[in-house]
Amino acid sequence: MLQRAGNGPLRSIVPLSLFPMATIPTIHLNGTGFTDLRDGYAAAYDAIEKAIDALAQAELNGRDFYPQGSNAYSQAREERSEVFRRLHSAHQYVGEMLAGICDQKR
Repeated sequence: MLQRAGNGPLRSIVPLSLFPMATIPTIHLNGTGFTDLRDGYAAAYDAIEKAIDALAQAELNGRDFYPQGSNAYSQAREERSEVFRRLHSAHQYVGEMLAGICDQKR
């Protein structure tokens, strides 16, 4: 989980050990700067969140599928659930990266 203090940087409020999926970049003099890393991952985090919200608003109605047969709507719902799972997984990954980056600035 991430939280922003005013207009300041995002900070992790969940220990990274709870989400061991991401290999966090190390901030150092010869690497990409903290601000560039933070801003890039923050933009990705926000964009994925917007994509999740936009997909949730997109219509998925059984009336649009019944001409394809009795299983088409169920199949469409399963596919949509899988897409949401993948989006949430990507959101979690980017959040872990962002939290790890922000935690190095403390």
